[in-house]
Amino acid sequence: MATLAASGGSAPMSTESAKSFWKAGHTPTLLAAFLYFDVSFMVWVLLGPLAPIIAKQLALDPAQKGLMVAIPTLAGAILRIVNGLLVDRIGPQRTGLLSQIVVIAGLATAWRFGISSYEGTLALGVILGFAGASFAVALPLASRWYPGEHQGKAMGIAGMGNSGTVFATLFAALLAKAYGWTNVLGFALIPLVAVLAFYLAAAKDSPDQPAPKPLSAYAAVLKEADAWWFMLFYFVTFGGFVGLSTSLPSWFVDTFKVTPVVAGWCTSACVFTGSLLRPMGGGLADRFGGIRTLSFVYIVAAAFLAVISTGPATLPIAIVLFVCAMGTLGLGNGAVFQLVPQRFRKEIGVMTGLVGFGGGLGGFYLASSLGVIKKATGSASIGFLIFAVLAMIALGGLSLVKRRWRTTWGAAVQGVRI
Repeated sequence: MATLAASGGSAPMSTESAKSFWKAGHTPTLLAAFLYFDVSFMVWVLLGPLAPIIAKQLALDPAQKGLMVAIPTLAGAILRIVNGLLVDRIGPQRTGLLSQIVVIAGLATAWRFGISSYEGTLALGVILGFAGASFAVALPLASRWYPGEHQGKAMGIAGMGNSGTVFATLFAALLAKAYGWTNVLGFALIPLVAVLAFYLAAAKDSPDQPAPKPLSAYAAVLKEADAWWFMLFYFVTFGGFVGLSTSLPSWFVDTFKVTPVVAGWCTSACVFTGSLLRPMGGGLADRFGGIRTLSFVYIVAAAFLAVISTGPATLPIAIVLFVCAMGTLGLGNGAVFQLVPQRFRKEIGVMTGLVGFGGGLGGFYLASSLGVIKKATGSASIGFLIFAVLAMIALGGLSLVKRRWRTTWGAAVQGVRI
């Protein structure tokens, strides 16, 4: 963080600023958005910590295992676009309700009848994708209640729901060992139903809802170069975070021969750090600017991933490296979504879907490529190095657009650093 401070900017958020934030929007909706996102993320990544157990039971090779944990991410990426369209047409609150009903019904069916084939796990992965698409609901649900100067904090708090990944990595393998992995799906229904009840009572759509647009208007957003840049930037930050979240349990088992339970605990430390630092990334972007924060993120994340690609010698060293890498990526997730509402406030629903699609696609790429590379070479090291290169490509793209952003739409946003 010293790098940010040294390059200029304000002090951390003051007590007065914090008080104004809590008075600026609708706290019950912000909490509902966070909890909805939290439990959705928990089930979205369930196959990751369960992968070592499922792969052993179904005799899957590394490539099959990689695809199995990546399918929910790909499905979630595609469904984020669908949810983005629905958010702008029927509102985020109703869209969230529909998605959660699909997830609950799908999990209940899989739990009741069981899954005994590789194809069955892929089908389950598609259902879990609806949970991953909650991103395109939770963020606009919260964002539309808050003014520009508080977007980073609001989006960061709602987005911190990706901490649900921690619950999956902490408890999924432990419960699977005691009760069987399909029964984990049944246990997951308990928090899902409880949070849905709270969501129905607390979540409200902001009165500042943009008018629904014709479908042709959504295609117009893709004509904006900035939309593609944001998808690239999130491809790296969120794609790295979720791709590692789903892949690390298997990586720890394969690399250090630990049990799936221990691998889940190791992954939890990494995931928790990334989730915890997401709102901090939004807050830093509010104070120092999203561009400056993201530049810092890409440099540091690329450095850690490059070191990881050399093969950490011990488990403690590996944990420290992944904690630092995922913490940095978490900062980046918050920073990206400090910038998006400033550039596309009227299109925030569809843009959340599109940028979320980019992030999900990054997660699918990372998780699946690590499996394919391991099968081909016996090690996933090249996969980490390639993703480090992608982070540097994103940094190069950010360097290309930052002057234009600051002198065009950034200059028109009053009282907000970009």
